[in-house]
Amino acid sequence: MPSLALSDLRRYAVARSLFKPTTLPKAIARLGFVQADPIRSPARAQDLTLRHRVKGYRAGDLERQYPKLAVEEDFFVNYGFVTPELHARMHPRTARQAWPPERWAQAQEVWHHVQQRGEAHPREVDAHFAHGHTTNWWGGQSKASTQLLDAMHYRGLLRVARRDNGIRLYAAHQPQTAPDDVPAVLDQLVDVLMNKYAPLPQPGLRQLVAMLKHAVPQWQDQLRAALQRAVQRLPHAEVDGVAWYWPADEDPGSRRWKAPEDARLLAPFDPVVWDRNRFERLWGWAYRFEAYTPPAQRVRGYYAMPLLWRDQVIGWGNLSVVEGRLRADLGYVDGQPPKDETFQQALDTELSTMAACLGAERS
Repeated sequence: MPSLALSDLRRYAVARSLFKPTTLPKAIARLGFVQADPIRSPARAQDLTLRHRVKGYRAGDLERQYPKLAVEEDFFVNYGFVTPELHARMHPRTARQAWPPERWAQAQEVWHHVQQRGEAHPREVDAHFAHGHTTNWWGGQSKASTQLLDAMHYRGLLRVARRDNGIRLYAAHQPQTAPDDVPAVLDQLVDVLMNKYAPLPQPGLRQLVAMLKHAVPQWQDQLRAALQRAVQRLPHAEVDGVAWYWPADEDPGSRRWKAPEDARLLAPFDPVVWDRNRFERLWGWAYRFEAYTPPAQRVRGYYAMPLLWRDQVIGWGNLSVVEGRLRADLGYVDGQPPKDETFQQALDTELSTMAACLGAERS
């Protein structure tokens, strides 16, 4: 077990995730999974994540280029965009809620209809089959056909072909055969998590492996064994009384890991800051996503984005676009920004880069 300090882990966590910007296909392949979120404040989470890792990225590029990319919309530990290889490893997926025979018959009819059309909008499917309404999880009313399409997509019977004004258009997807070696597949899924979120403290590793129940509910009873194998096979070291894990072919203590000499405003779901427990261990303060917190109880703002300076998260920013101009409301853990001209220049560059990504002007 190598001798490591938290400073090594901080540098490693930032440097390995914020790799040199590349093309959109290469960035997706390297990440394996990009978490999606519909909130635009100032852009969707997937855009705010990719802009750091894709050269010249503009908000909406992923959705615009999606039909030509090697990528699938699907549920992993959260909903988002996955590589075809990861998509294949999670299917055929058996949902936790079993369908009665009449529901399967409906799904079969819809599948054949979508296959004949090539792609289908939920509104068109609803008009064709007139499935009516049903109560959704939030107690409101949703088109029954929309819920059926979502469920068929989750089960791997459909794929998202593209989006039309944010609405998913579906294409038929051929069911796959189950793998012969399920433990090996689960180990591969854990490796995808490790590649995305390393270094992981043991609580974070345990949490993410448990969240694979959403990706592969059919193998939920084997996740504990997968965690035990991960703890045994992955390299690790104890730092400040906690075991930390990372991919087998990397060395967190290597000099190759150099944090970028710049400032970054990160999405709340960016892999650098996603694990809140890890965040607090590495940077010494608690960060919370407050979009669903009552306004009077918010500490840092509706969509406060952690502000990274080199390998330290020194504050946060709430950003918005008003009348075509980017506005930034910044806060700092120490109450004020670093008294460093280099930081001010880096922050100015970051805000200009953000404005360009959003197609906005600087205030």
